[in-house]
This record gives sequence, structure tokens and C-alpha cells, in this order.
Amino acid sequence: MVSFLDRIPWLCTLHDILQREVASGQHVVLACSALKKVYRDILIQGKDGAPLKRDESGKEEKTAEVKLLVVHLTGSFEVISGRLLKRKGHFMPPELLQSQFNTLEPPSAPENFMQISVDRNPSEIVVIIMETLK
Repeated sequence: MVSFLDRIPWLCTLHDILQREVASGQHVVLACSALKKVYRDILIQGKDGAPLKRDESGKEEKTAEVKLLVVHLTGSFEVISGRLLKRKGHFMPPELLQSQFNTLEPPSAPENFMQISVDRNPSEIVVIIMETLK
């Protein structure tokens, strides 16, 4: 079983990639479960929320935050389970789905997020996201 501490380096790496790409003027889409608020916080702020680092003079400075819109796809256990069972060669066994639902901490204010039902087709979901980003 993967623990929170095991996820920190991976989430910090994703934060660094997001930060680098955004700083270079890129628009970035990251598909990631980030089931817990603390995972999303690390994606935005880096390890420990907003870690301090030192510049050349030794002065501490905060790591820049990444502006992140969380797209929270919502669906019933039955719908998502049915889709998961149809997947071939997927890394996650269907038996783990209930634990994912149990672990989920849905985004809430003041997080920057939107909710979209997975009952919509993927094309509709993309249109809704793109309209929100305009």
C-alpha cells in the first residue's frame, strides 16, 4: 500500500513540472487523482504547503505557487465501477475503487475548482472546461 509520504516526491515533481511549464508561458493539463486536499495543496505550493528555499545570498524565499483549476469529475460508484470493469489492461484493479471513494476529499472553497458529472460525454466535458477557462 502506498502511503502519503510515498506520494510527496511524486507530487513535488508534478508541482515543479507545472511551475516550469507555466513560467515558460505554457498552458498545462495534468490528469491526476489528487484525492486529498493535501495532495492538491502540494501540487499548488510544493512540499509542506509553501516550502522555503534559499537564494544565492542565503536569504529564504518562498516557492512560487502554481495557479491550478481542479476539475472534479463526479459520478456514482455504480457508473464509475461499470466503466472501470470495461477497461482492458488498466493499472488499477476494480477492487480498489471503493477505497478511492472512501479516501476522496472533494474540493471545496477556497480551492479553485469546478465540478462536472461524468454522466456527460467527454466532448461535452471538454467544452465546459474550455468555456470556464476563457
